[in-house]
Amino acid sequence: MYLSGSGKVLAAMEITRSGDIFAPGSPDYMEKAIKDGVVDPKTIRIVAYMVPAIIVPKGNPKNITSLEDLAKPGVRVGIGDPRTVCVGEYAVDILKNNGLYDKVVYAESCSKTAMLPATNAVDAIISWHVFHYWYPDKTEIIWLKPEQIPKISYMPIAITKYCKNVEAAKKFIEFVTTSPYAKEVFRKYHYFATVEEAREYAPYAEVPQLQSE
Repeated sequence: MYLSGSGKVLAAMEITRSGDIFAPGSPDYMEKAIKDGVVDPKTIRIVAYMVPAIIVPKGNPKNITSLEDLAKPGVRVGIGDPRTVCVGEYAVDILKNNGLYDKVVYAESCSKTAMLPATNAVDAIISWHVFHYWYPDKTEIIWLKPEQIPKISYMPIAITKYCKNVEAAKKFIEFVTTSPYAKEVFRKYHYFATVEEAREYAPYAEVPQLQSE
């Protein structure tokens, strides 16, 4: 099992030629896995959905209430490194689409991105909304305006070409993507179990399509 940024996980799987299932943090890296021939496109399913949001340290010391506030002088903004962290690419899109992309602090993984506001290393990050719930006592969430969100993301899952027990992998994917129990578990941890739930916060956003869809 590999736990890291989606790009690093994919690279590790390709180097070691191991891993039964690939479940990146967004469809961008599943698309790359398809192109690299690492996964079977016919096995791709969606686990849960996420939308981008602003996460700030507890108490919101810079009084950030909107995306526009990130352009204020002295505001330190962090994002995941777009070369290795899927949410980093989404953050760059949001900043560029709204004319706010300048100098930001990069983090090399989702976990390190989530830690930035929790440790007051930055004044705000643009990340998946669930990052707030990783540190609910140390951060606050600022929801973006619906028109500022270009894309909804989701966690895809698929069987790799290195899989040693395809039938077991199929059963696992079926369980995590369709069972009511699994959906409730994801809701418990503040993921959106359906696209309709995510669209309550991003009704105008695009849902990326993969090659196999």
